[in-house]
Amino acid sequence: MTKDGKMTTSENARKLRGSSLSENVRTIGYALLIALVIRAFLFQPFFIPSSSMESTLLIGDYLFVSKYSYGYSKHSLPFSPPLFSGRIAGVEPERGDIAVFKQPIDNRTDFIKRVIGLPGDTVQMRGGVLYINDRAVPRVRVEDFIERDVMGNVRRVPRYRETLPNGVSYFTLDRMRDSAGDNTGIYHVPEGHYFMMGDNRDNSSDSRVAESVGYVPFENLIGRAEITFFSVDGSAALWQIWKWPSAIRWERLGKWVE
Repeated sequence: MTKDGKMTTSENARKLRGSSLSENVRTIGYALLIALVIRAFLFQPFFIPSSSMESTLLIGDYLFVSKYSYGYSKHSLPFSPPLFSGRIAGVEPERGDIAVFKQPIDNRTDFIKRVIGLPGDTVQMRGGVLYINDRAVPRVRVEDFIERDVMGNVRRVPRYRETLPNGVSYFTLDRMRDSAGDNTGIYHVPEGHYFMMGDNRDNSSDSRVAESVGYVPFENLIGRAEITFFSVDGSAALWQIWKWPSAIRWERLGKWVE
């Protein structure tokens, strides 16, 4: 500062830098807060790491999951803090919804499956056919699902269109005849719980496996899968920038999840 009380040029510069830094920190803080609110209460991105929901969802799909669809529980927040129990503004899922939930075994791992059984239902698989409340769910053989590996090899997998009692229709895969999951005992869905299954019936750890998933409590539901906003087929490594365009499944971008 000069003798007449005026700040020097260097002091002015430091003040401006400090003001600019403070403004940047506030902007970043606001952005993080907004992102946290959106993730906790509106939409959460979710990556598909396994083939359990093929052919509906593919490995490498990125989805938006609506958090408000079923109301909010402690699992709606990052790290599931035990701030309250049950659900706030709870809305029960509909049969056929594709839902993300916390695995009941550890209440930490995110799973994604289709809602098949509602509270009070009985569910059973007989010879690869799904039975709900002792009635067979209609399924019709359709065109095969075509798989291609990174080497270009092709495999055809039998595919069916299954239609639930409420009219929701979707594709399922049948990779193996008379597998363990094709013939089960009768499951009685308890009150406040749901029976979840993967569309890739022979390659899905779901409510048929009590040691892995079992019945899913209403509280464990995180949200409903809504739309695929990005998808890659895994053919390009992160450093292979020149391959990125061909690795993107352009036809899946913006596709609604059904």
